[in-house]
Amino acid sequence: MSVLATIDWIVIAGYFLVILGLAWWVIRQKTDTTTDYFLAGRHLGWLIVGASIFASNIGSEHLVGLAGSGATDGVALAHYELHAWCLLVLGWVMVPFYMRSKVFTMPEFLERRFSPPARTLLSLISLVAYVLTKIAVGIFAGGVVFSVLMPELHFLGMNSFWLGSVLVIVFTGVYTVLGGLRAVAYTEALQTLILVGGSFLVLVYGLKAVGGWERLYEIAGSEMFDLWKPLVPAGFTPTWAPVLGPGEMAWYFNDQYPWVGMLFCAPIIGLWYWTTDQYIVQRALGAPNETEARRGAIAAAFLKLLPVFIFIIPGIITFALAKSGQVPAFQEALFNEQGELVRENAQAAFPLLVAHVLPVGVRGIVVAGLLAALMSSLAGVFNASSTLFTMDFYSRLHPGASERHLVWMGRVATVVMVLIGLAWIPVIQGGRGLYDYLQGVQAYLAPPIFVVFFLGVFNKRLNRHGCLAALIVGFALGLFRLAVDTPVALIDGFSYPEGSFLWIVNNIFFQYYSLGIFLICVLVMVAVSYLTAPPDYAQIAGLTYGTLSAEDRASSRASWSWVDVAASALVLAMILAAYLYFTG
Repeated sequence: MSVLATIDWIVIAGYFLVILGLAWWVIRQKTDTTTDYFLAGRHLGWLIVGASIFASNIGSEHLVGLAGSGATDGVALAHYELHAWCLLVLGWVMVPFYMRSKVFTMPEFLERRFSPPARTLLSLISLVAYVLTKIAVGIFAGGVVFSVLMPELHFLGMNSFWLGSVLVIVFTGVYTVLGGLRAVAYTEALQTLILVGGSFLVLVYGLKAVGGWERLYEIAGSEMFDLWKPLVPAGFTPTWAPVLGPGEMAWYFNDQYPWVGMLFCAPIIGLWYWTTDQYIVQRALGAPNETEARRGAIAAAFLKLLPVFIFIIPGIITFALAKSGQVPAFQEALFNEQGELVRENAQAAFPLLVAHVLPVGVRGIVVAGLLAALMSSLAGVFNASSTLFTMDFYSRLHPGASERHLVWMGRVATVVMVLIGLAWIPVIQGGRGLYDYLQGVQAYLAPPIFVVFFLGVFNKRLNRHGCLAALIVGFALGLFRLAVDTPVALIDGFSYPEGSFLWIVNNIFFQYYSLGIFLICVLVMVAVSYLTAPPDYAQIAGLTYGTLSAEDRASSRASWSWVDVAASALVLAMILAAYLYFTG
């Protein structure tokens, strides 16, 4: 039976009515042109941009996956959340180039810097990535939330997991399809308030249930609050050697989170995601100018520091309540008969806290926050996917299509992406955990995109041949690893013969494989570019640091003040403080 009382349902219904009202108001605004539909007419203020970026990011993988990782690995994955500095790189380094080019999509920017084939390939890579990560993971997490909060819910042969998945995407899809980015951005701004407020209530009531911060620290153990200690199992000595001695752990054949991968690979994934991914950058592109876009990125950086405390810590609280036996239902849900923590079960950590710790009424507010996160994350990727397909594929194949027709095609593309995502859910269900799955797939697809964007902006000598070669090689290496990993995740009991080539590929830690892709892409891009003719620098004027005019530099300098610098410095100081606090 449902764990929600009547007052909770009233609160949730109120949330949906407010979202519907706001969405309806936005939908009634003009959305006849591609600029209106895909970029909100470029009229989004910095606060809306920042809140929308945060809400798009803070979705299913955090509510379900990140809280689950908190229950299993403590604050280890806070490394990813403390990459808020990547948003400063977006605001200060990349935004000037994006706003100057007036592009709709990231692949379109790549076309202007390199070539049309580069645009096509990046659009394809991005759409594949959205299906494998954001869309499917969002749908899956919606199902997890519903299965915990309403386990007995059944309709038309669907259990609560599938019913929840379908309900989340249908409601989200309606206002996304009708209202475009403007509807997405404004509803996300409201959802940010509900999400942060609801998650903060989970933290407060969770700490109260466990007996306070000191009691939590005592039960969970100090290693759960150390950013680095969980990365090396107790009793092991790290080594680079592939052949292990007694008590040794190889850095690149293990299932933990080694510091080398976190130090070198995680920033690559972070910079790709926060500075070059259509899903995030589209919000900045909706700003009217460089100033508003940069300040939106800085505002999002402040908000990005919150997940460590409102998602990871609640995950640790769930683990502590289960370990101490204070909430028997948590023991049954998270531990097996031998008293061992089951990683897959930990994905329900956050919904479990909502169901068993929060009082009536407050529970409804937090469930509304859960739904807000799930819906905002999905709405963002729906809009980004339709923009990529429509502007980078369909409009180029049909150059005579009207603005109204392109908007209609964007709506059709959204529906198709959702159906593909639903078909991919069984693969995620067979994996090691939601957040592990997400980081793994991103690690395989991010390096070539990161390389061509950043090297392309900082080095004007790199050309279209090098870009295309790096994208093709990197994408092929990533898809190869996914093809190797998928049967292991999907087929129960399947494994490759130990010691075989495919077994080695499958067991190389995903961050090290990602670093390998990165290094290969850098070598390929530089080598091919310098072995072929340089680009026409006049054609890439303003798209690299080496081709900026005096007017470009002056305009960018006039777009910021000491307030922007001080706010950015404060973000960096808060990140440093978090690292110092969570380092034993």
